[in-house]
Amino acid sequence: MAVVKMPQSGKLVLKVQTGVNASGNPVYRNRTFANVNPGVADSDLFAVAEGLAGLQEHTLADIVRQDLNNLVNQ
Repeated sequence: MAVVKMPQSGKLVLKVQTGVNASGNPVYRNRTFANVNPGVADSDLFAVAEGLAGLQEHTLADIVRQDLNNLVNQ
């Protein structure tokens, strides 16, 4: 039997730099947006992330897509 991946949901995570610590190293925080449709194209999700980043006070450092899938033995 074959194992099949069944998409369930996803998250969009924007990693933003909120400042620097006493040593001068950057401090990062994550802004997480849940319930992302797993069928959304990467390029579309990236465009949304850039739009959301423009609304942030802090500088965007990274964009992460996290997908949740179930593995089913068929």
